[in-house]
Amino acid sequence: MVDAKNALVIVLTSVAVLLLAGAPTVVQACLPSERAALLEFRSKLNEPYIGVFKTWKGQDCCNGWYGVSCDPKSRRVSGITLRGVSEEPIFQRAKRKGFMTGTISPALCKLTHLSGITITDWEGISGVIPSCITNLLAMRHLDLAGNKISGVIPANIGKLMKLRVLNLADNKISGVIPPSITRLTSLSHLDLRNNYISGVIPGDIGRLKMLSRVLLTGNRISGQIPESLTRIYRLADLELGMNRITGAIPASLGKMSVLATLDLHGNLISGAIPGSLMTSSISNLNLRGNRLAGRIPNTFGPRSYFTVLDLSNNRLQGAIPASITTASFIGHIDVSHNQLCGKIPTGSHFGHLEAASFAYNRCLCGKPLGNCRK
Repeated sequence: MVDAKNALVIVLTSVAVLLLAGAPTVVQACLPSERAALLEFRSKLNEPYIGVFKTWKGQDCCNGWYGVSCDPKSRRVSGITLRGVSEEPIFQRAKRKGFMTGTISPALCKLTHLSGITITDWEGISGVIPSCITNLLAMRHLDLAGNKISGVIPANIGKLMKLRVLNLADNKISGVIPPSITRLTSLSHLDLRNNYISGVIPGDIGRLKMLSRVLLTGNRISGQIPESLTRIYRLADLELGMNRITGAIPASLGKMSVLATLDLHGNLISGAIPGSLMTSSISNLNLRGNRLAGRIPNTFGPRSYFTVLDLSNNRLQGAIPASITTASFIGHIDVSHNQLCGKIPTGSHFGHLEAASFAYNRCLCGKPLGNCRK
């Protein structure tokens, strides 16, 4: 009996040895070449207050290096996340936001398995976006917002076919929106706000069917609003304010099923306001400071729900339409600085509004302005 047990133990041990021999070797540390690339990247940056790079020591960059993440199986560096504003303990102890100077080194491009780069809100990082970043074909998330990065968006950005988020807001980026951007068919979030980007919005941007947010406010973009934008059925936020956009507002914007925010303020847009916008899914409509003319559409109804309706600083004429009282909700309305005339409608939507919302028109009257002449 004892011999049988011993034999069984020997057999099981042999099987275990064979299984282990055939199993793939588990890599315990990051590649020396990737560690060297990270250190080269770090050498181009200076962060004096928080100490985010003090943990970048030792041989294993996948273990304890702040902001560095690795694939658990291959131990290849897969992500870099360095935020200048954070609730993490290292920031809590410093009792301040971060500030970092320097540039983004092309050494990042040696990390060929990177799927995410987040280097945001450091305010002092300058230089350009390394063009070689378009060779990181696993990239899904590129966020460099809140720095002083200049130069252009790499022309070959369209090579990053897996990219879902592109956020370059609040920098000093110039040049045009590269035509290749319309090849990013997985892109859901595009944020280029507050830069010096010029040129036009690519006419075939409608190819990006996964887009839910297009945020381009505060640039020097010209041309017209591409009709193809209105065919992006997932689009919820379209912000094009403070640019140099001309032409008319496409009526088809009012037929988009999930569009909730349409911000076109501070442009050179002309023509009439499409009636479709007043009965659409849009709840935040900002058309302030354009060259819109004609009448406010008399197309409001029970489907009209506005948290913000700003039509101020245009060339609108006629009366405020009576149908506006049938809207289900209007939180804030501003029609000041136009050429409107007639009695302001009464009702629950207007009782809380101040005179400033209706000021500087040709001859509006009634509450909250003065009484109308009989």
